[in-house]
Amino acid sequence: MSRYKHIREQAYKANMQLPELGLVIFTFGNVSAADHNLGVFAIKPSGIPYDKLSPGNMVIVDFEGNVVEGTLRPSSDTKTHAVLYKHWANITGIVHTHSTYATAWAQSQRDIPIFGTTHADHNTNDIPCAAPMSDERIKGDYEYQTGFQIMDCLKDRGLSYEETEMILVGNHAPFTWGKTVEQALYNSAVLENIAKMAWLTEQINPSVTRLKHTLVKKHYERKHGPGSYYGQ
Repeated sequence: MSRYKHIREQAYKANMQLPELGLVIFTFGNVSAADHNLGVFAIKPSGIPYDKLSPGNMVIVDFEGNVVEGTLRPSSDTKTHAVLYKHWANITGIVHTHSTYATAWAQSQRDIPIFGTTHADHNTNDIPCAAPMSDERIKGDYEYQTGFQIMDCLKDRGLSYEETEMILVGNHAPFTWGKTVEQALYNSAVLENIAKMAWLTEQINPSVTRLKHTLVKKHYERKHGPGSYYGQ
C-alpha cells in the first residue's frame, strides 16, 4: 500500500467536489492535500477533466515543487501550492478556482468589503485582493512567485494565514486554504458566496457602509472566540 494513499484520496475527493459545488467549469481549478510529516502533497494532474480523475492519478509533489510519484504532469499551479506549504506549517489543504464572483472581484482588483454577518462569521476584515504581479515576477518563475504574492499581501496587511484563510490574487482568481482539506474546500465555497452577496449588495445600495465593528466582533467570536457557542 502506498504511503501516499491517504493524501491521494483526500485530494481526489476534494477535487471531485469542485464541480459539484459550482466552483469550476471544465478543468478550471485544483485542490491539493499535504502531509507535512512526509513533506509532500497530492495535487490534481494538469488539464484532466474531473470525470477522468481517480485517487491513483493524483500527483505527489514535494514542497520544492518536484514530482515525487506519479506519471502525469501536476497542475500548472503546483509551485504556488508548494511555496505555501513550505512556509505555512499549519495548513494541509489548498484550493484554487476561477469561480465566477470571486474571480470578478479579483479581476476588478478590489478587496471584498465586509458588509454582513455571513462574512463576519468567517473573517473580521475585508477579504484581501493581492496587487497584480510585477512584470519582473511575471517574466520569472510565475507560479512560484504567485505564492510569494499571496504571502506578501497578507504580511503587508498584517494578517495571519491561520485567521484569514482566503485571498484574491489581483487580475487572476481566488485561493483558499485550511488546517484540513475539507476546511480549504469549505472556505472556497464560502468565499464564492460572500463575493456574490457583496456584488449584489452594492447593486442594491451603492452607498452601503461596512458592517459595524460590534457586529463583526460578535459574529466572529461566537464561532471562533474562546467562548464560542455556535454548533454542538
